[in-house]
Amino acid sequence: MRRLAATSTVLAALLAVTACGSSSDDSPEGGSGGVAKVKVGAIPIVDVAPLHLGNAKGFFKEQNLEIEVVNTTGGSIAVTGVVSGQFDFAFGNVVSLITARSQNIPVKAITSGNSSTGKPGADFGGVVVPPDSPITDAKGLAGKNIAINNLNNITDTTTRASIRKAGGDPSNIKWTELPFPEMPAAVMGKRVDAAMVVEPFFTIAQNQGARVVAYNFAEAIPDMTVAAYFSTEQTINQKADLTKRFKAAMDKSLKYAQEHPEEARQVLQTYTQIDPAVAAKITLPAWPAEINRESVQTLADLMVTDGLIKEKVDVSEILP
Repeated sequence: MRRLAATSTVLAALLAVTACGSSSDDSPEGGSGGVAKVKVGAIPIVDVAPLHLGNAKGFFKEQNLEIEVVNTTGGSIAVTGVVSGQFDFAFGNVVSLITARSQNIPVKAITSGNSSTGKPGADFGGVVVPPDSPITDAKGLAGKNIAINNLNNITDTTTRASIRKAGGDPSNIKWTELPFPEMPAAVMGKRVDAAMVVEPFFTIAQNQGARVVAYNFAEAIPDMTVAAYFSTEQTINQKADLTKRFKAAMDKSLKYAQEHPEEARQVLQTYTQIDPAVAAKITLPAWPAEINRESVQTLADLMVTDGLIKEKVDVSEILP
């Protein structure tokens, strides 16, 4: 909770800076033949393959956009970057967006980011443990030290939900923040009891011998929307045309990636260090064009249960 308060203070300060003007305010609209240069914050994982694939296919160029993708480590960092004006748009998990909104940080989703496949046993993320761990299911994660990429986001929220569904008590878990690339080694070296990890590091961890004990995304909520591309209301309102063109390019990219999974796998080589042999085996997330609004509301309700937010949130405030 101390970290949540600190995050709130930082974001409030950044919001004050944004209200006075930010680097985002100086970005060109790029209309009438001009090209708008925009910065997009995105974590370098499989989830954002459509962004990179669409860029390679020229979908953003078609909209008179030149994008620069800046790596982040998770949703809370993406929110901070958008609010401060470091990014025009960003990819972030919906729990981080709900948290920001509950703190009166005016972020809003523009379009879908990615979703769970909805299939336990065949999803793009889960909780892994060392091969000789006594933990055999989600219930056994209660009271353990679990690595996640950012505190107070979709990884810990859905892991708690999986533990509850398995009959365990998630109230006394120790959470350890680690970047996704470091998680396989941390699990195999037993520096943590478990890790909630996504592709391609989910497959890498399993290739090294780690066992999956929970498919938390697929188990928590059916067909759950995991993340979205978003910005501040200031950018969305003041740069409506720019936002419209970014959404158009992103929607086309999502559709193309969903329909051309092998090309989505291939583009991973351009922004991750993933081995081609691993890329061929990973489970891809779903990239639907529409956000599952019911799943986002359920996440918001779980956040109240977990104490991440104090009051029930109407997620229509953050969804397009």
